Amino acid sequence: MAASAGVEHPDAPRLQAGLDDAFAQVAGRSRRREVRLRARACIQGLLSGLERKTGWSLAEYAGERTPDGMQRLFTTAKWDVDGVRDDIRSYLIEYPGTPDGVLVGDDTGFEKKGTCSAGVQRQYTGTAGPVLRGD
Repeated sequence: MAASAGVEHPDAPRLQAGLDDAFAQVAGRSRRREVRLRARACIQGLLSGLERKTGWSLAEYAGERTPDGMQRLFTTAKWDVDGVRDDIRSYLIEYPGTPDGVLVGDDTGFEKKGTCSAGVQRQYTGTAGPVLRGD
């Protein structure tokens, strides 16, 4: 695993142990070891201090030469999505962390404006409110 470009979280060892436990629960949801390992590397990259979390940067963080494997994970890898969701839900109920812990879900988006943003066209993003045009 390549080094993170950001600062390591002070609770990194505890968080890593939690990630190990969570992945142990979902390990059987994909038949292919490659998919399981890449999904784990992807999650570790998303939780890292990487400044940008793109297919390329996640692949580099995982020590891969190209983003092809990460792209396959996102698009065509076979795994039981509903089963993973159910397993993670059960894990979060069983191991909530600390009494003062919080689980936050965030529908993050950014407004694409002008002619330089990728995919500038009509879009809906909950954080912006109405459907926006790319002008």
